[in-house]
Amino acid sequence: MKDLEKKARAYALKNAIGYSGEARIGSVISALFNEGLGKGEVKKYSKKINEIVLEINELSLEEQKKEFKKLEKGISVRKGREGLPELPGAKKGKVIMRFAPSASGPLHVGHALTASLSFLFVKEYGGKFYVRIEDTNPENIYPPAYDMIKKESAWLFDNTAEILIQSDRIALYYKYIEKLIKKNAAYVCTCSQEEFKEFSKAKKNCPCRKANIKKNLEAWKKMLDGGFKEGGAVLRFKSGMRDKNPAMRDFPLARINLMKHPKKGNKYRVWPLMNLSVAVDDIDMKMTHIIRAKDHRDNAERQKRIYKALGKKFPWTAFLGKIKFKDLEISTTKIKEDIEKGTYSGWDDLKLPTISSLKKQGYHPRAFWKFAEQIGFSEADKVIDKKEFFKLLSIFDKN
Repeated sequence: MKDLEKKARAYALKNAIGYSGEARIGSVISALFNEGLGKGEVKKYSKKINEIVLEINELSLEEQKKEFKKLEKGISVRKGREGLPELPGAKKGKVIMRFAPSASGPLHVGHALTASLSFLFVKEYGGKFYVRIEDTNPENIYPPAYDMIKKESAWLFDNTAEILIQSDRIALYYKYIEKLIKKNAAYVCTCSQEEFKEFSKAKKNCPCRKANIKKNLEAWKKMLDGGFKEGGAVLRFKSGMRDKNPAMRDFPLARINLMKHPKKGNKYRVWPLMNLSVAVDDIDMKMTHIIRAKDHRDNAERQKRIYKALGKKFPWTAFLGKIKFKDLEISTTKIKEDIEKGTYSGWDDLKLPTISSLKKQGYHPRAFWKFAEQIGFSEADKVIDKKEFFKLLSIFDKN
């Protein structure tokens, strides 16, 4: 505790000098996290840290500078990083990043913490920030989510994000599918799921793979025109059937889905799957940097292969660990069920960790921005309970 107090005092002085003599407790705690302060220890030490900050703020700026000279050697600028980490390869005014929520529900704290980091980099370096609503899976769409995500994004990202909806871009995906077929990088497969699974297990090509470009273009047109029933054909990427990672073996790009889409009705019968639509969008929007959850590592590798087949350079990518909440439900599917049961009054119920609820409770976007800065590029999973999380969020909200 003695060492922690000394470091807290040093960081409070450093922060105060940088902000016209007034230190902020959120910035001091953020710096101490990087010095080894555990999130579970915040409650234990926050009172003492706050006392130190208040004491430092009582000193004149000259007194703060004088005292800091005595303590500055005891802290590491690198370890005590404040603000954003460096974004590799970033060029001023040319950083393009995105946040891609599903239309399955509104935004919650998990979305906010992951997305805020990308938003802040674009704000710092200059460029474009997109919010891309992913809705190419008709079975998994919650219609009110479109407007909710738009409103919540406007609030969270300071009205600067450009909103795009994937179902408005189907013609673009079809165009890229033809490009991939013509490059002999994709083929139409009519094997059943069970049959293909057996070929994959045996690391053998399915019979469909040997079809030439002309036959694949004809089969693709047949998929579009209704020549195949639902489940009768799927478009696959020629990634190789002997890959050591089974998830990479000729993975699917598009499928026939006859379910009525909430926005497009029955206009389309063939829908791109996530890896195709994401890769195409990222190419079309000229993404320079991508930050995503580490459970998308396989998807990132699939998309990288699509980029390569199209002769494009893959963006710089970072992966983030998960924040696991011990006693906080963030599954929109589960929350939706509970709202329907009457457990919650709506998405803005004060007991929920949704953005609409937190906004209603009086939190500001800066709370999520500060929290995201503190997390940085860490791939480590973090376990945190509800009380601890909201204590930290409140600290960041006030500073």
